[in-house]
Amino acid sequence: MERKMVRATADMVAKEANVSRVAVSRAFNPNASLKADKRDRILQVARELNYTPDMAARSLVTRRSHLVGVIVPDVCSAWESQEIDALTSALQAEGFATLLFKAKADLSIDLTLLTYMRGFNPDSVITFTENVDPEILGGFLDRAVPIYVIYDGNEGLAGRRHDTLFDRLVVRQRDGIEQAVALLQGYGVKRIAYLGGKTQSLANVERSRMISEIMAERGMAPPIMVESDYTYDTAYSATMDLFRVGDGADAIFASNDVGAFGAIDALRHELGLSIPGDVKIVGFDDIQQSHWKSYNLTTVRIDLDERVRALVRLILRRLKTPDAGPLVETLGTRLVVRGTVG
Repeated sequence: MERKMVRATADMVAKEANVSRVAVSRAFNPNASLKADKRDRILQVARELNYTPDMAARSLVTRRSHLVGVIVPDVCSAWESQEIDALTSALQAEGFATLLFKAKADLSIDLTLLTYMRGFNPDSVITFTENVDPEILGGFLDRAVPIYVIYDGNEGLAGRRHDTLFDRLVVRQRDGIEQAVALLQGYGVKRIAYLGGKTQSLANVERSRMISEIMAERGMAPPIMVESDYTYDTAYSATMDLFRVGDGADAIFASNDVGAFGAIDALRHELGLSIPGDVKIVGFDDIQQSHWKSYNLTTVRIDLDERVRALVRLILRRLKTPDAGPLVETLGTRLVVRGTVG
């Protein structure tokens, strides 16, 4: 108890474990080379002495905080929660801790939060909402270069000129959407409704633009645009309106899987329609729940593991080459065919 009352130092741990001061430092760096038994002995002594590294002091020397800021549009929705979980695990494996910041309802960011972020001096910042302007975000960062996730990159954020350097993960959604449209057309579908996401979401804007473009190229009538907001309840109500007020559709292409779930339940339980017999459904993302037997959803897949690996690569490449120009990783999409089309 007396030992724990005094803040232990690395020198105290080194003396007790009979190792060098450098070995103690290496033991707390998961990427440093150190024999497993020596690392275990050092960490055991550190626990006994109640020692933890002073990260603030270390960052002054190394100019590395080992912190990554993450700005998300939502925390509890299915895709975001799964991505945050996978990304946090991957970052921890590389020796990073995560700072999580939630965007406002309009997908912008409170500038006060950016002030807090700057105080932590993160090594990198990933923003999953393009509505946070690079010039604004960059103005709150010291040496960190932000990373943006951009869908297709033909319009929106990537299509504008920016004076602030930022890295990007470009998600090429055209392949997956084109495969979905081709499949629906092959089954004789004529009227496709696009069940949208949040109107402020640039990802939704790109997705709706892409499906319209592909359908036009294939000689199909434009999609019926149905407003929604990525949520189950709104998608459920919007589907009811589409069929009870509007003229319905042969197929619904939802902007995300949760919206597709809402459409499926409205069609089955309120409208008495069969899937895929009366209406075919396609989602987007391929979240974990999409393969559940209740939904068995055909969907455009974004490989979450590949997406997370690409983001981690961008962080590590930037730290290795801090003066490089914009760094880019590209991720494709593909259709996963299940029981809601057939």
